[in-house]
Amino acid sequence: MVRLHGLPKRIVSDRDTKFLSHFWRTLWSRIGTKLSFSTSCHPQTDGQIEVVDRSLSILLRVVLKGNHKSWDEYLPHIEFSYNRVVHSTTKLSPFEVAYGFNPLTPLHLLPFPSSFYFVHKEGVSKSQFIKYFHKKVKSQIEAQMEKIVNSKNKGIRVRSFNEGDLVWLHLRKERFPQLRKSKLSLHGDGPIQIIKKINNNAYQLDLPAKYGLHHTFNITDLVPFTSTVADEDDNQNLRANPLQGGADDVTPTSLNEPSSPISSASPLKGPITRSMMKKIQKGLPLNDHKFNELFTLFTWAKDITKT
Repeated sequence: MVRLHGLPKRIVSDRDTKFLSHFWRTLWSRIGTKLSFSTSCHPQTDGQIEVVDRSLSILLRVVLKGNHKSWDEYLPHIEFSYNRVVHSTTKLSPFEVAYGFNPLTPLHLLPFPSSFYFVHKEGVSKSQFIKYFHKKVKSQIEAQMEKIVNSKNKGIRVRSFNEGDLVWLHLRKERFPQLRKSKLSLHGDGPIQIIKKINNNAYQLDLPAKYGLHHTFNITDLVPFTSTVADEDDNQNLRANPLQGGADDVTPTSLNEPSSPISSASPLKGPITRSMMKKIQKGLPLNDHKFNELFTLFTWAKDITKT
C-alpha cells in the first residue's frame, strides 16, 4: 500500500494485538499517521473493506471451481478485474478513482497506425482532471450514504448516553464465550457505569476486572439501566393488577342450589352415549347444552322408575 499510494494519513483497524503493540503505535506516531481502532466484535466500523473481501471471495469461489490450491495464481487477475468494474455507488471503477483513467487490457495493446502520435497532457490539466473525478466520487458517495442512512434509520429512535450513566451490558457469545456456554446462562450484566464517552457510538465502561476484556463497547451492546428497571416495575404492577382475575372461567352456581360436579370449563362434543355417561360419573366437565340435555334425561328416568 505504501509502495503504490504513499503513507496514509489515517489507518482504521480492529483491536488485534498486532495493531495494539508498542512497536506499531510508536512507528506511526513518529510518521504522523493517526490510528483509529474500532470496538471489539464490531466489523461494521470498517465495512468497506469487509465488502471488498466478500466480493473477492465470491470471485475466487466461482473461478476456482473446487481447485483451491491455486488461488494465489488467480488472485492478481481477479484483483485487476475488480478494479476495472464500475461500482454502483461511485459510478466509477476503483482504478479510475485513484488514477483518473481505467487501465489498459490486452485488447487495447494493438498496433496503431503509423500516423498516430501520442499526446501527453500537461501536469496542471492532469491534476485538475483527477481533482474533478475525486470531487465527483465524493458527491456520489455522500448522496448514496445519505440515501442508505435515511432508509435504514427510518423509524429508529436515536439513543445516546452520558458519562456516569448506568447501563446493562449485553454479553455477546463471540466476546464472552466463557459466560455463554449454556443457553440458560445470563445474557447481560449490570448495572455498569459509563466512565467515558468516545463518541455517540462508542463508550468506555467501568468493566469488572474478572472479565479481562477491553472496556470499550458499541452502543448496540448497551441498554439504559433506568428504563429496564422501570419496565420490570411495570411488569410487576401488571402481574399484581387486582382486576386481572386468576380463577377458572366457569359458570357460577346459584346460592340455593347444591354445587354440581358437572362444570363447563372444557365441553365435550358428540351425542350422549355410554362412554359419555362414564365420563360424567368421573366428573369431567360439559357445556351448558349438554348439561341441560342430561338433566332432562335424568328427570325422565327418575319419573319412569317411580311409576
